[in-house]
Amino acid sequence: MKKVFIDGSAGTTGLRIFERLEKRKDIKLITLSEKLRKDASARKEMLNSADIAFLCLPDSASVEAVSMVNNGSTVIIDTSTAHRTNDGWTYGFPEIEGLKEKIKTSKRIANPGCHASGFIALVAPLVKAGIISKDALLTCFSLTGYSGGGKKMIADYTDENTANTLLAPRVYGLNQQHKHLPEMRKICGLDNLPVFSPIVSSYYSGMEVTVPLFGKQINGSIEDIKSVYKNYYTGKLVTFCDNADENGFIGADMLSGKDSMQISVYGNDERITLVSRFDNLGKGASGSAIQNMNIVMGVDEETGLNL
Repeated sequence: MKKVFIDGSAGTTGLRIFERLEKRKDIKLITLSEKLRKDASARKEMLNSADIAFLCLPDSASVEAVSMVNNGSTVIIDTSTAHRTNDGWTYGFPEIEGLKEKIKTSKRIANPGCHASGFIALVAPLVKAGIISKDALLTCFSLTGYSGGGKKMIADYTDENTANTLLAPRVYGLNQQHKHLPEMRKICGLDNLPVFSPIVSSYYSGMEVTVPLFGKQINGSIEDIKSVYKNYYTGKLVTFCDNADENGFIGADMLSGKDSMQISVYGNDERITLVSRFDNLGKGASGSAIQNMNIVMGVDEETGLNL
């Protein structure tokens, strides 16, 4: 039985991972008391005694936690941004070609960012197939529920004194320096960062990432794009769904509570919209982390997930 420790179990992602894992019979959760959860020596002991450790911490704290591990056996799954583009770390999106095999044997796994997951799922297969050029200039709009902002944002949206002022969607990351951009470029194999517009709205969870394309930007047709996705995504967690709209609309919260991702394509050969839908707390965070843990353990990667 594997021993699992969650460093940062009080945060949104950590809590979700804990709630899922405490029901599992094939692992043993090792925990710290509330009094000791920020004690460095106690954390170090737990990190080094765990077979698998989840880091659900700010970037600087994640870097510190990794430095505490002084053995060659503990597998670290880091949900922060700190290590996603670092050499020596495996990017934890197993549906991307070649990554699942690396995850199986890796001791250092960087869990993907939520917005980044949707963009990479759409773009990486098309770059690989040569439909999108590596030097393409892309744009991306990504709509998320407010739970993606963590405890403070959740409090803002659920506080009766402020909630009414937050009803309209809000664009953020206005300086084009969003923390997910480096991994979006690297994992897709792009030469250029996309123009990225993340948007938060007044619903709890669910994410919808869109990448618009002109026909002149691609090497092929809209049907070629659909064919690539159909052949690329053959598992149960990420699937291609043709005509997945609801009477001409695509709801961003339709996969709220799920750990799966849905890929779809709309438009025509002149103007195309690529769409990925998933839960920012599921495939965009805790669900993805548990999927990576399952792969490391050698069990069915869907174990404990809600599809």
